[in-house]
Amino acid sequence: MKTIKILLGFALSATLFTSCYTDEVIINEFDNQPGISLNQLLGSYELWYVDINQTLGPGETPFLQIAFTLSFRNGIVYANNNLVGFGDQGNGFGIDVGVYDAYNMILDIDHDIDGYQTFDVYQIDNNTIELYNPFNDTSYFLNGYQRSTFDYDFVFYDNIHYFLQEYEAWEKTFTSEMGVLNEFDNENYLQFLAGGNDSEFRSSQDVNIADPANIYWDYTGVYGVGNISNNMYLKTLTLDYDFFDNEFFELSVINDQRIRLFHPSSETIYEFTGRGYIQFLREAAPGESRLSETQKPKKRKQKTAKKDNPRVNTRS
Repeated sequence: MKTIKILLGFALSATLFTSCYTDEVIINEFDNQPGISLNQLLGSYELWYVDINQTLGPGETPFLQIAFTLSFRNGIVYANNNLVGFGDQGNGFGIDVGVYDAYNMILDIDHDIDGYQTFDVYQIDNNTIELYNPFNDTSYFLNGYQRSTFDYDFVFYDNIHYFLQEYEAWEKTFTSEMGVLNEFDNENYLQFLAGGNDSEFRSSQDVNIADPANIYWDYTGVYGVGNISNNMYLKTLTLDYDFFDNEFFELSVINDQRIRLFHPSSETIYEFTGRGYIQFLREAAPGESRLSETQKPKKRKQKTAKKDNPRVNTRS
């Protein structure tokens, strides 16, 4: 996320640039604008936001299920897969995740991890395209924006549960002195595992562990992140320890590596620092396994009900 977290959000809107082109043209029947090539269409917006809740069909395309945004620039595909550094990484484009070729309303992507993927492309409106994967009968819908008008902060806070999953562990690095003594004072590490908005967490009473892989996790439970009315920058975090009472906090973000938890029942403030950043869908270094068990790629969870895809596979 951008360095300055508390910003006035820009509206998520953009204007499609169109121009005449004579080869591989798209005819905008909905507004009678001049046709443009698929390459021009993909390049007309700097960012394509993957609206995961509009997905149609039974399947999944892994890199689309994980990415928040895609960008198509001179044959290179860029993606914002992480919320750490969101808006700053790659000047807002994210990281290089593969290469692409666009022709005759077909988009071929050779992804660094997932390999070859092909899509039929449909222009839905001025800033929306549909990527239909004929091999799993699933469509993803992407909304186009320019970086200057894209609300990085809104997307960050609307998906903050994924941000919590982007470190192998969170280490308690500050406890206020004014709070009433409580059981949570003994918890020194937290870990949030991938799985959606209501997922598994672990906690530990270990102290001064240099490598997160060496932490002994004392407790396991589920956690939930909730909204607070009229304040998108403040969230609620509930840790359900099962055999203990739930621990309830107000969650705020200090920066891309530190969070603040206010414990209302004891009036204690805790700060946790992220340890072991996980960059999702990166290439493994030589001799390195792709991801450890606790680094399994997160997957954005579709909150809407799955629906059949009305598209007909014309390539079979």
